[in-house]
Amino acid sequence: MAVIGHHRLPPYLAAAAALFLASALAPLAAGDPLGQLCGSSNNYTLNDTYQGNLKRLAATLPKNASSSQALFAKASLGAVPDIVYALALCRGDTNASACGDCVATAFTDAQQVCPYNKDATIFYDPCFLRYSNQNFLVSPAGAGGGNALILMNTQNVTAPFGVFDAAVAMLLNATANYAAGNSSKRFGTGVEGFQTFDSKNPRIYGLAQCRPDMTPDDCRACLSDIIQSGPKYFSGKQGGRILGVRCNYRYEQYSFFTSTPLLQLPEPAVGAPAPAPAPVKGTPTTIGGGGRGNKTGRVLAIALPIVAAILATVVICSCVWKKRKTPGKPLLPDTTNPENIESIDSLIINLSTLRAATENFDEANKLGEGGFGAVYKGILPDNQEIAVKRLSQSSRQGIEELKNELVLVAKLQHKNLVRLVGVCLEDHEKLLVYEYMPNKSLDTILFDQERCGELDWGKRFKIVNGIARGLQYLHEDSQVKIIHRDLKASNILLDHDFIPKISDFGLARLFGNDQTQDVTNRVVGTYGYMAPEYAMRGHYSIKSDVFSFGVLILEIITGRRNGGSYSTDESADLLSLVWEHWTTGTLMDIMDSSFSSLAPRDQMVKCIHIGLLCVQDDPADRPVMSTVNVMLSSSTVTLQAPSRPAFCIQKSGFNSEMYSEVHAGASHSVSRSPMSLNDVSITELEPR
Repeated sequence: MAVIGHHRLPPYLAAAAALFLASALAPLAAGDPLGQLCGSSNNYTLNDTYQGNLKRLAATLPKNASSSQALFAKASLGAVPDIVYALALCRGDTNASACGDCVATAFTDAQQVCPYNKDATIFYDPCFLRYSNQNFLVSPAGAGGGNALILMNTQNVTAPFGVFDAAVAMLLNATANYAAGNSSKRFGTGVEGFQTFDSKNPRIYGLAQCRPDMTPDDCRACLSDIIQSGPKYFSGKQGGRILGVRCNYRYEQYSFFTSTPLLQLPEPAVGAPAPAPAPVKGTPTTIGGGGRGNKTGRVLAIALPIVAAILATVVICSCVWKKRKTPGKPLLPDTTNPENIESIDSLIINLSTLRAATENFDEANKLGEGGFGAVYKGILPDNQEIAVKRLSQSSRQGIEELKNELVLVAKLQHKNLVRLVGVCLEDHEKLLVYEYMPNKSLDTILFDQERCGELDWGKRFKIVNGIARGLQYLHEDSQVKIIHRDLKASNILLDHDFIPKISDFGLARLFGNDQTQDVTNRVVGTYGYMAPEYAMRGHYSIKSDVFSFGVLILEIITGRRNGGSYSTDESADLLSLVWEHWTTGTLMDIMDSSFSSLAPRDQMVKCIHIGLLCVQDDPADRPVMSTVNVMLSSSTVTLQAPSRPAFCIQKSGFNSEMYSEVHAGASHSVSRSPMSLNDVSITELEPR
């Protein structure tokens, strides 16, 4: 096995890891090292105190490891500066005799491949050893305590890469869950059936292991980190492994371990990611018919940790919401309530102040304009930068209803919602004052060929997460349930750190405590983001917003507008394009071209996966936002396979009546010809 070079892993894997590539990863004999990592300083000399301590450890540690039920041993010997810390771990299915022999060989080989080096790590198929003059035994997290070894099977799979990678992720996450929570050895193995397009039915075998002295949470976190980084190196490859001093995993299309797999996962269908494994009830079966193994260890419902995490999140959010609500509380704030009147009074800003702040609404300070009116940048006397939304004179909302709306918005406090600074209702003016967002709206950067490069992967993933958290607050965590109804790129504002803020609640609707959906005869919103049940029948619910979020996440990841092109040689809408590449396993072809080659493929594919789940035709098939946030933040939650998404937008033949309905009351003229699907929508405030 040739050394290709060194590679720096993400910070959570620790710095300075060595990268090894192998044409195949057949099982190796105990005496054949997979690789070694030698420290860069602190050498010892022949027959000095450090070498003496090392020899004494070499005499005791192999025996301690082989006699341990977990096949694990750690120790320290001597005093600074000659103290030696050492750790040895054998693979969970290795027998005691082979474990002892492997660790003994490791001590001998390490001193040969890292001569006189005080810090050495050496890996074999059945075991690994590390010793050092630095105390790496107490490191709370990280894969390798500073080092990790990466090996790759260079053979490509015959199935679409994205589909195979999803199946591998499912197997590894399930195996990692088992290793962390169901085995005192912190060791797990699994097998999963898989179909390919060449009519073969191969299996994928997986293994995950942590140091037995780690807590379940630390083990889970360690494995989660290295599993997340895997697709960056192994996407579409038949096998791969990452070996660290704290945890490791491996997968192949052949059985590379000696024991019967502890988990057997169901076989996913061709053309779709693997479904979530079903809970195992009673005594589970294993490959080969089972045996007399530890019954407790075998009784594993692999879906339970995943389902429990999602349900716990939903229940907690529900309990918090129920705890906050007051029985008999009116659906809308009452302006006769002294508390609400005080809230309104605290928001009042004089018209003269806003005229001065915006230089009398000078055109040079205009930030944008739409059906609602114009937005101007201003600076208050205390030097606070503001954005002033000047509602058009054609707005039909009354003062009292507007006050109710303002009381509501003023009470929405979340870092991912734009903050209302004040209001002015003088001389027939209706002015809403918000915090100023220096990076303006998401669409001004995302869809700009010259500026889209400013949004690297890290910023985009942060934006996706921020929007999801803000939407969950509106749907589940605020004092009242709020449906936004016009979530789109132009209504996502970005502050100086690119933190997203959901804005424009002009079309928002409030739901009662037990209300889940409503119907309207007046469909308002923006084509391309509207859920089909809302656009066609006027039915809206929190799942309507989830659909809009799904479209938005696909736009953010691909850098493409939904339905922004009407040329004959391109797809009519983004959803069709993404689904086409999803089914053919070519998702990377539609990722934003501005992404660097280092952008994490696994995160990108997961975001596309979540986006497709959010745009399912049936609202019941779309996740709630608390579940979406669990999906985004966890690497161990298995995502269900999406079905073909809803397509309510076509290349031509727009419903003219509905189109005029959407823009009714706008202050600008509207053409009946096919439009940009992200055209501005009316945001006129309306009594509830």
